[in-house]
Amino acid sequence: MDHPVVSMENIYYAYERNPVLNDVIFEIPRGAFMGIVGPNGGGKTTLIKLILGLLKPDNGEIRLFGQPIGKFKDWSKIGFVSQKANTFNKGFPATVFEVVSMGLTAKIGYFKFFTSNHKKKVLETIDQVGMGAYAYKNIGSLSGGQQQRVFIARALVSDPELLILDEPTVGVDQENVQKFYNLLHQLNKKYKITLLLITHDTAAMTIHATGIVGLNKEIYFQGTPDEYNALTNDKLSQLYGHPVHIATHGHS
Repeated sequence: MDHPVVSMENIYYAYERNPVLNDVIFEIPRGAFMGIVGPNGGGKTTLIKLILGLLKPDNGEIRLFGQPIGKFKDWSKIGFVSQKANTFNKGFPATVFEVVSMGLTAKIGYFKFFTSNHKKKVLETIDQVGMGAYAYKNIGSLSGGQQQRVFIARALVSDPELLILDEPTVGVDQENVQKFYNLLHQLNKKYKITLLLITHDTAAMTIHATGIVGLNKEIYFQGTPDEYNALTNDKLSQLYGHPVHIATHGHS
């Protein structure tokens, strides 16, 4: 049986008795490109922390690759990319190769020797995200879009089956945003990596994602991009908690 990569059943979570997630039910099929959209404060980042095991739900069950999260051990199956491009310390003295190498730590351990095969894997992954020419450049000298490709490589180097990205295009210029989504599309289609992306860029999600979840403490929508595009202004206003009007976006 091919279990969902992530399954959440009746998830409830509160900070100091203030509900952040209430009766959340959804799953991510293997091979999906799932986008989570919704307002700030709607629980999107909390949901990611629950999936990563950084928080425990007050109620409900989370399963990863068919296993209850409390019994799940193979965390190298999950890669994570956070909002780095606009906060990264440009003075950090590390090359692209060194940053991506950090992603192998979970697999080989902190005190294991770095072999020629490990080096080959790092260089192949850097090349996979289109940064091969920058392998020995200092990461602080790169643009925000280039840095995000490096952070994706760091997450990919351990061969994850699920890649989670939390608003990764913050601080990235528009030209590189399009290249970034093209890279994600390639990772999903060519390399069969399941993707979960938190974003405010709903226009991009309706082009690239296979499914969209609308979250504002509760799930207000779950379906295909076409179904999301068909939502009325009233439905979108319920999701975002304020009046919303649909705008037309053009993408090349």
